[in-house]
Amino acid sequence: MDTNGKLNSRQIDFYREEGYLLLPDVLQEEDLLPVQQAMEEKVEEIAQQLNREGRIDSLYQQASFETRLALLFAGKTDQEFLRYGRSWRERRPGYFHLMTRPVILDMVESLIGAEIFANPVYNTRPKVPGVAAGAVPWHQDRSYWPDANANPVITVWVPLVNADEENGCLHIWPRTHRTRLLSWHSEQITGTGYTEVDEQHLQRIAKRREPVMLPLQRGGVIIFNDRCVHMSTPNRSQKVRWSVDLRYQPTDQDPMPGHGAGFLARSKKYPCKTASLQDWLQGKPEHTDS
Repeated sequence: MDTNGKLNSRQIDFYREEGYLLLPDVLQEEDLLPVQQAMEEKVEEIAQQLNREGRIDSLYQQASFETRLALLFAGKTDQEFLRYGRSWRERRPGYFHLMTRPVILDMVESLIGAEIFANPVYNTRPKVPGVAAGAVPWHQDRSYWPDANANPVITVWVPLVNADEENGCLHIWPRTHRTRLLSWHSEQITGTGYTEVDEQHLQRIAKRREPVMLPLQRGGVIIFNDRCVHMSTPNRSQKVRWSVDLRYQPTDQDPMPGHGAGFLARSKKYPCKTASLQDWLQGKPEHTDS
């Protein structure tokens, strides 16, 4: 990338051809610490609730970011974890901080232009060891908004810890972004209702190409198209694999209000309408003077 975060022509060509792009070492600690703090706030709330209910013997407040949630749910069932959802989508300042980082918006601008809408579907994903909900089957993100006319929706996947084969990094099937939305079903193993591409499509894809495993260290990002088939494996380590997935699209496409309130993240045409933190906390899609 160049010095302001814009993708170079080689990277753009690779993304358009393969449907994804892995970019190591593009985020600094100042970008990541606020979103990590938001995650830690949620873990503290969960710990306090479990303690009030007598479900834990310790709050594990001295445990590290990578281990505390794992300790809280050690020996517990999948359903006990799913009380808190398979992923979190809360309005905490740390998430807005990450979603509006110039380096991320510069990368997205390289692919869709300078009028950028932050899609309402962003997720914090704590992949906890031994919890089946952590494994996500082969799917296309677009299966979660099949009727929306937004195309493309770009996912920016950000690990908060080093993601590898042991703790369940992403796997992706290159060039599947060129397909239509494939038929899918709700998987029946984890109790999460994750969408899963129907088997006949996976068999057909497997005859043409191999999936790619994408290990990535904290500080990197993976960008991919919402039709690109991808998955992540179970966490077989002893620590939580923390990540967050953000999504962006051009402003002239469906804002998907049925999924929540997104916001205007960048605009060269109407910079005064770019949403502030306060706007986002109030669920406003853009800034107004009133």
